[in-house]
Amino acid sequence: MTADRTALAGARLVLPGGVIEGGRLTVEGARIADLGGEAAAGDLDLAGYTVVPGFVDLHVHGGGGASYASGIAEEALTAARTHLEHGTTTTMASTVTGEIDEVCRQAAVLSELVEDGVLAGIHFEGPFISHNRCGAHRPDLLRDPDPALVRKLADAARGHAKMFTLAPELPGGLESVRMLADQGIIAAVGHTDSDYAVTLEAIDAGATVATHLFNAMPGIQHRAPGPIVALLEDERVTVELINDGIHLHPSVLELAYGTAGAERVALITDAMGAAGMGDGLYPLGPLQVRVEDGVARLVEGGSIAGSTLTLDVAFRRAVTVLGLSLNQAVTSLSTVPARLLGLADTLGTLEAGKNADLVVLDSDTFELAAVMRRGEWIVGADRFTRAGNPA
Repeated sequence: MTADRTALAGARLVLPGGVIEGGRLTVEGARIADLGGEAAAGDLDLAGYTVVPGFVDLHVHGGGGASYASGIAEEALTAARTHLEHGTTTTMASTVTGEIDEVCRQAAVLSELVEDGVLAGIHFEGPFISHNRCGAHRPDLLRDPDPALVRKLADAARGHAKMFTLAPELPGGLESVRMLADQGIIAAVGHTDSDYAVTLEAIDAGATVATHLFNAMPGIQHRAPGPIVALLEDERVTVELINDGIHLHPSVLELAYGTAGAERVALITDAMGAAGMGDGLYPLGPLQVRVEDGVARLVEGGSIAGSTLTLDVAFRRAVTVLGLSLNQAVTSLSTVPARLLGLADTLGTLEAGKNADLVVLDSDTFELAAVMRRGEWIVGADRFTRAGNPA
């Protein structure tokens, strides 16, 4: 192998068409050059490991003790690096509710990191959400989704706004959904008190994502199905789910998968700054969060405040707790979010010509062993030995 060409041999490869045992994958530069071929001297021996495409997180607020809502580039870099080391090779930066001008300032900082290739885009969560379902967002800073304000935030992102979460029942909500859809920005229904009918109107207006389905929205009632049923049943909608064992009971996750299928589920972290860290006090925008036993809650009020999840844990739980197949787990952690971001041509599956974004897992435990991004080992490269001359 040359310095910029590496072959991984003997691994279980999770490919779009199925799972290949003892497969071989060759990386050249930043791309996957080839899948298949005979093992050769110099190959990295990955027997006992499973290789999947890098994870794609649509919804993450921070990690490593840092927050994307700080408006500080160094903090954003720390957060992105933390999740990268846990297999998230493509990440969106999610904001939280704040003063409009302050969120615009944050967007300007994050946009520079998008242009540098660190981030894939910006997700604005708040301030255009329901007071009744605001969760870990400051109620006094919430705003109705006036299209002019929505556009102001989008403009501050300099073309890198990828998604807005909003409550469509609020004044200007449906108009803002239409405007976002016209601009090619994802409109997501979340932190909403909407009913079934208005949610359907939002979908018809162009909403295509459910922000952390089940959380921060009315539950299902037998005569008032609410937004959950509308979002689950419509094939145009991709539903975000937080698979951390805290936000959702496994049976609820199974219900969502049984209704929508893996092809419409994006597993997310919704992680805040404590991800990859220990218990303690952490900021979430203008609010303070206490983490105890890995559970993040607001200091004032006690609401769940995001998660401390990383996507390698979400993958492991998907397979070992929910019983998803490897292909289903890859679909929800890589393929579906890559497609939503318009990046399916370059990432989300293991195919020749795509980015060499790889996650290597122990085949027995599904614990993370190594991460590669665009052909560069991020963690774990020293685990593998090179094969000698084959017999």
